[in-house]
Amino acid sequence: MKWKKSPPTVVIRSISRRTVRLLIGLILPIAFLRSALLVLDSVAPRCLPWRVFGGSDTAAIREELTRTLLETINVNDVDTIKSSHLVPENFRDLVHDIALNGQDIKYLAFRTKALISGMENRVKKAKWQEYLNWYLASRGVPNGLHCLTLKLAEEYATNAEARKDLFPPHYIYRLTNHSFHHVVLLTDNVLAASVVISTAVNASKHPEKLVFHVVTDKKTYASMHAWFALNAIPSAVVEVKGLHQYDWPQEMHMLIKEMLEIQHHLWKHKYQALRITEDLFLEENDHRLDLLSLSATSLLNHLRLYLPELFPGLNKVVLLDDDIIVQHDLWSLWELDLQDNVLGAVFDSSGGNFGDYFNFSDPIISAKLDPNSRRWLLGVNIIDLEKWRKTSITPSYHQWLKQNLDAGFELWRSPGVLPLALLAFENYVYQLDPSWQESGLGYKNPRLEKHKLEDAAILHFNGPAKPWFEVAPTELHYQDFRTIHISHGLHIIQ
Repeated sequence: MKWKKSPPTVVIRSISRRTVRLLIGLILPIAFLRSALLVLDSVAPRCLPWRVFGGSDTAAIREELTRTLLETINVNDVDTIKSSHLVPENFRDLVHDIALNGQDIKYLAFRTKALISGMENRVKKAKWQEYLNWYLASRGVPNGLHCLTLKLAEEYATNAEARKDLFPPHYIYRLTNHSFHHVVLLTDNVLAASVVISTAVNASKHPEKLVFHVVTDKKTYASMHAWFALNAIPSAVVEVKGLHQYDWPQEMHMLIKEMLEIQHHLWKHKYQALRITEDLFLEENDHRLDLLSLSATSLLNHLRLYLPELFPGLNKVVLLDDDIIVQHDLWSLWELDLQDNVLGAVFDSSGGNFGDYFNFSDPIISAKLDPNSRRWLLGVNIIDLEKWRKTSITPSYHQWLKQNLDAGFELWRSPGVLPLALLAFENYVYQLDPSWQESGLGYKNPRLEKHKLEDAAILHFNGPAKPWFEVAPTELHYQDFRTIHISHGLHIIQ
């Protein structure tokens, strides 16, 4: 019996199906493996030391990633980087977004930069807020002292001892006698005045030669007088005088009134500019922080430019700020030869110069000053009033005030008395030895050298924190100035 041959088409169809199945079985695993390796190569090139289809090194991917990251560094589109829809909240959100949307390396780089920039900005803002809170707390009045002035005023009104003369009648001649050493304080801070005077007397080898002239305002006069009446300073003479007790001519009153009005407009202009500045983060020694201090527009602070009118009977005085500590005898200051200069001052050794204060893009300033000139410091100044009266320092002061007003308050950057003093006393300043004053104290992060602190005749706390307040700097923790120098009056404070 013969078998019938199968039709050719049936055989071909059977072979074709088997072949297709075999080919599919071979190709699919290879294709899957190829896809997996490509994904691994692109996502984690460092995990694979070789590639199946693409060579043995990952230089191309590294090069592309490096190029993309460098591109993001050079991008200055702040709006793009800070846009809320581009900034992920955290790294988990970033990874989730990349995995979900399947974006390229460039997208990953920009999103990462946005994430890091956002974190840096939040840290910077938190640090600035911390410093600002500390600054405002330092400028404020501590709880134990907020009623000091009122209590002393009450003592002045009810206690005859608080109203008594501060020195015997036969000492009056000392107030204008040139053989004595005259020290001037312009302040409305009772506690600070007490610390300055007590430290100066304690450091002096001849305290009986010292005469202190404390000038204060009308509202503080009773309190200041009561303090020194109840807490007499041994040996030295202390005179307390209120501005209301000066009999100035009408012209002088008008000049001072005009000065105060211009200073107030200057402060308002600078403060408004500061408020509208976005993302404001200031360094702790930025002069614009002075806008937060009342001293910027204080009459007493600016009266240092009127010393010849305040003390017509004196020829030479030492002017002390009310935020200093005297450590060594000031005797030799009065013996200095100022070499035809009017004012002796320590020059800034920290690198501060006129370029930090003045707008040298204005031709008025650039024609008058050198931006690299070192600035001199307030705090302790020896002043020859006799020579001052022969100069045009005070008229120059008023002239600069008016020029700054006409220039839209753009000639200098910060309010306060120092820029004007630098201008008015230009070419009239004698450089004192740096050991006379160590400034820069009272800041949150001061850069200090202990041997300089010990050698300095005067420590100047020109930062916001004062050592006799509760929010005090820590650089002088080995001395409790508040206890040492005002302990005799603590019964009034407590």
